[in-house]
Amino acid sequence: MTAVAPVAKPKMSHRQIIQSLTGLLMGMFVSILAGTVVSSSLPVIVSDLNGSQTAYTWVVTATLLATTISTPIWGKLADLGNRKLLLQISLGLFVLASAAAGFAQNTEFLISMRVIQGLAGGGMGALSQIVMADILSPRERGKYMGLFGAVMALGTVGGPLIGGFVTDTINWRWNFFVALPFAVVAIILIQRTLNLPAIAKRKVQIDYLGIMLLSSGVALLLIWLSMGGSEFDWNSSTSYLMLVGSVILLAIFVFVELKVAEPLISLQLFKNRTFTFAVIASLAVGISMFGTTVFLSQYMIMARGASATQAGLMTFPMMAGLLVISTIAGALISRYGKWKALVVSGAALQIVGLYLLGTIHYDTPFWQVGLYMFILGAGVGLVMQNMVLVVQNAVEPKILGVASSSVNFFRTLGGTAGTAGLGALLAVTIPNMIADRQSELSSAIASLGDKAAAVGASLSSGSLPTISTLPEPVRSILESIYGDGVASLFAFAAPLALITLVAVILLPNQHLNEKTNTERLAEESETASITESDA
Repeated sequence: MTAVAPVAKPKMSHRQIIQSLTGLLMGMFVSILAGTVVSSSLPVIVSDLNGSQTAYTWVVTATLLATTISTPIWGKLADLGNRKLLLQISLGLFVLASAAAGFAQNTEFLISMRVIQGLAGGGMGALSQIVMADILSPRERGKYMGLFGAVMALGTVGGPLIGGFVTDTINWRWNFFVALPFAVVAIILIQRTLNLPAIAKRKVQIDYLGIMLLSSGVALLLIWLSMGGSEFDWNSSTSYLMLVGSVILLAIFVFVELKVAEPLISLQLFKNRTFTFAVIASLAVGISMFGTTVFLSQYMIMARGASATQAGLMTFPMMAGLLVISTIAGALISRYGKWKALVVSGAALQIVGLYLLGTIHYDTPFWQVGLYMFILGAGVGLVMQNMVLVVQNAVEPKILGVASSSVNFFRTLGGTAGTAGLGALLAVTIPNMIADRQSELSSAIASLGDKAAAVGASLSSGSLPTISTLPEPVRSILESIYGDGVASLFAFAAPLALITLVAVILLPNQHLNEKTNTERLAEESETASITESDA
């Protein structure tokens, strides 16, 4: 196979940058929408397909798992091949998987299609960051944060609203069809407007063994996290075999990466202090970003009796915090070139937000819940994207693809592990809480008269109950249980956010470069040519 390296090109004008970003931003919107459009309606979807709490978690976890595994692969391919073509391939794959997911008749098929969506999402997420570095310098990227913020708002805020509205008015299956027109338009726009620098070819090798080892090791680890405690005991032979197997596969992966000519994840990157601490911070922030957004929607529906549309509206404060604060931070970074104080402040806000969300109940005044969500969203917005920014600023331009995708990989790994782990914890916590209040629940069911048998059968089926349809007083009891159960997940995640704070404090406070990756590559090439001619 042949790889590519950009050749020098005149600096792009503002108009040219906007034209090049058009298709890229549309692709980012599709990627975000794929994850958020179903978030507010997942309880409805899983209930309709007769799925369990474990299935609920895996509808999300499967996508994150596939995204996690595929992200470094896409990043490596970006350093080796045509980035524009790779973007279009990932979008095409997304279109096919989304269309198929809309026809799911059971949670197993839905989860399978969500895996393919995740593979495509890994490409769109990683490649968009890499291409942005090709046409925008770290310093000037803040000028365009308004565009990125608008796309994030449409995807993160609009996604749950669109998904909830479609679920309530048409059918949840249309959640998977609604993004298809945008994906097709994105493919066309990328073809017409994204003009990347000319390329020069070189011979390369693809680390196929590394791909297989990383995929197998990470998948086994995350399956262990997701199913432990519910499908099998933590202290069991199955648990130990899965954990040991994962550790062995990942250890072999590390050994292989030290030997191959073109490693999937270059372990030399960990010699870079900025990269190392950014990876640690990204692992922890992934839990805050992915885990909380998934279970906040479940809290709104299961503990507050909200519909899918209402759940989307009720999670708006977190997305508003993320959007508004990250946009302001981007403008400040672009103007002053200072980033560290903002990132450290964001890490502190994450801890505060998670701690406060850990104190909520099913009847907590919503303005308090909204304030806590806004604080958490602001913290995530200040940290999340800036980790990629500082890494792209600190590494050599020729390995920018691998470095960028590695940060995304570890962030998604943290989110996937967090979602799987928190989901497994909730799958154990809820039954235990129900058992503790069984006498109270039995009395409530018995008081329903003719409805008692139907309600009892529904609750004992193993599927997620539709809380809003249950009669009082059963409904209040279950809302209380789910409210406290979900809140316990936030309380559990709060101490983990301390890792983010420590890591960002230890990040070197480097000055942001004012040259694009393409310009830096051209400079390196010119310097090498001069050195060779002098020799």
